[in-house]
Amino acid sequence: MFKHYWHLARFDKPIGTLILLYPALWALWIASNGDPNFRVLIVISLGVIVMRAAGCVINDYADRDFDPHVERTKLRPIAAGNVTPKAALIFFAVLCLIAFCLVLLLNTFTILLSFVGAFLAASYPFMKRYTHLPQAYLGIAFGWAVPMAFAAQLNAIPAVAWVLYLAVILWALVYDTMYAMVDKDDDLKIGVKSTAILFGNYDRHILGALQISILLLLFLVGKMQQLGGFYYFGLIVAAGFSFYQQKLIFNREKSACFEAFLNNNWFGLAIFIGLFFDCL
Repeated sequence: MFKHYWHLARFDKPIGTLILLYPALWALWIASNGDPNFRVLIVISLGVIVMRAAGCVINDYADRDFDPHVERTKLRPIAAGNVTPKAALIFFAVLCLIAFCLVLLLNTFTILLSFVGAFLAASYPFMKRYTHLPQAYLGIAFGWAVPMAFAAQLNAIPAVAWVLYLAVILWALVYDTMYAMVDKDDDLKIGVKSTAILFGNYDRHILGALQISILLLLFLVGKMQQLGGFYYFGLIVAAGFSFYQQKLIFNREKSACFEAFLNNNWFGLAIFIGLFFDCL
């Protein structure tokens, strides 16, 4: 029974957690000039991990009628009947409670921001019913860790935080569209909306333009913070990963699109390593 809840929270798939964690770490390192408050670092990191798990649980609850009809998701715990929808909702509530207990260790400003983050995370899974831009909403929801990290470290949200937040929203739009390209055929059959469907035959071109925009925004972050060579070298490495992802999705093969999604883990890591060494 334990393993079904473990899989429901996607704890067996850490790359998804890392992709959401990197922007929070970018924000903390920028806000603190490379010396984040230890309690803030631990609380923000654990909060991202727990809320990502909660997001996966509520996503599977929201998609419980869709997942059995999609090849990639038909064996998920709720779809396979291993966890009941009611039990999943209770599990979601427990995870949210844990996350709220964590944020109570931070300042009042961050606590107030957490209510916005909780609403965004809980509402995201239902967006694919109403808009072709659920991938953008994902970025808005889980990228909210960026302003929260600045608020926790500085008790303020400077302009650079919003530039970084925009970059993270666009990044989520890119990698989650790559993810959605895997399910595009099934989504069309069952009526689920996504940017992979919205972009159509222009998907690769739009993703390429978005990737360039992300790199330019991250370059602007470096200029605003007067970061040095290590950071910009990290950007160059990240640009290389973006180019590689374009090669992967060129023929829109499902396995290659999924590999492109996973490769974003290295994009996030390249930025963080550049930041880490630059701040040293």
